[in-house]
Amino acid sequence: MDLSFSDEQSMLQQVARRIAQERIGPSAAHHDETGEYPLENIRLLGENGLMGIEVPAEYGGAGMDPVSSVLAIIEVAAADAAHATIMSVNNSLFCNAVLSHGSEAQKQLYVRAIAEGREIGAFALTESQSGSDATAMRCRAVRQEDGSYVINGQKSWITSGPVARYIVLFAVTDPALGARGISAFMVDTGRPGFGRGKTEPKLGVRASATCEIEFRDYVAQADELIGHEGQGFKIAMNLLDSGRIGIAAQAVGIARAAYEASLAYVRERKSFGAPIGSFQMIQAKIADMKCRLDAAQLLTLRAAWTKAQGRRFSTEAAVAKLSASEAAMWIAHQAVQIHGGMGYSKEMPLERYFRDAKITEIYEGTSEIQRMVIARNESGVR
Repeated sequence: MDLSFSDEQSMLQQVARRIAQERIGPSAAHHDETGEYPLENIRLLGENGLMGIEVPAEYGGAGMDPVSSVLAIIEVAAADAAHATIMSVNNSLFCNAVLSHGSEAQKQLYVRAIAEGREIGAFALTESQSGSDATAMRCRAVRQEDGSYVINGQKSWITSGPVARYIVLFAVTDPALGARGISAFMVDTGRPGFGRGKTEPKLGVRASATCEIEFRDYVAQADELIGHEGQGFKIAMNLLDSGRIGIAAQAVGIARAAYEASLAYVRERKSFGAPIGSFQMIQAKIADMKCRLDAAQLLTLRAAWTKAQGRRFSTEAAVAKLSASEAAMWIAHQAVQIHGGMGYSKEMPLERYFRDAKITEIYEGTSEIQRMVIARNESGVR
């Protein structure tokens, strides 16, 4: 594995850093406070190729690799995790779904609009009773004589659900087949039969609006089936491997922001007549934070690099997601402690980093699920 970056990768990283520092960072507190969806910033990311980083140029994307995605998401997440959530879903889940399994017509119609930032995409797998156990979903798609499907049911915790134009939906087409009876569809939210619930009042990543969605006799045409009938569960699991790399990158960005804020603080803050960075207890925290941050970043880059080689990367993605998310939570915790009362105050972003870090241990596979994936892949015991 080559740890150096190409000129193109470094250039994309610099573009992401500039937008993050000039546009996203200054508005982060506002979006967190209000929960307002950052549509203008997302469109700016799209205009600069950051909403379709791995999407080929012929479909409106930047035509780059998974390592480039990681570098860009880290920069955006260091400014605001909510923006990185939206960015990761569009890149890792929505665009990958259509590029990997969609028809040529689907790629032209759906991927281009999302990659260019003109529309927002979403990914609908979770239901209120089926989180980690996706096979327990109840949303049904019943095939009609003309080849279309009538869809009924609900999905929960849909990132960008309140604003998404297109959604990759997973629904049961044959209940008797279990996991092999799940299929994937493209949903246009502008059609009759689609509805949105209230925006969830979340602990963190508040600007990445999340809601429940509902289908009441929604009709999906035959050419809106993604892949073949019965392939949905396999498609979803493959996509989540890519999604976990995106969330690992998000966690690294949050951790880096908390770590860098702590470095600045321990140099400036004085106690007992000396900078607190001279105290051994603080030095131990800084050293441990640095070790965990570097390990998380390297494991995330390894997962992206493995994917770029065209090799299986399920274990590497799970290791990266588990390590980076738990590092982000631990580093954010230590950062709040280092800042003391100021870390607990909304006047500084530390408490936001702490709140935002928590979700990285939950979505796209909890830490418990990651441990199960890793153990099963390693032992071969199911």
